[in-house]
Amino acid sequence: MSETWTWDYQRADGTPVTDLGLASTSFPTQAEAEAWLSEEWAVLADGGVQAVTLRRDEEEVYGPMSLSPAEPG
Repeated sequence: MSETWTWDYQRADGTPVTDLGLASTSFPTQAEAEAWLSEEWAVLADGGVQAVTLRRDEEEVYGPMSLSPAEPG
């Protein structure tokens, strides 16, 4: 049985962002999902996504994880 890795996209208040045309984006491995996010996070943030959650099939792996850049401290 193969696993499917997907991202859920959320606004700051936790509501899902579903109008990006990315809901069906899936990956065969966690590494590929994370590599894709590292390349696309700015596009997602520009589209209103403020946090993401990684799922393996239906199981939450981690998240929500903010897409906001860390503020200098």
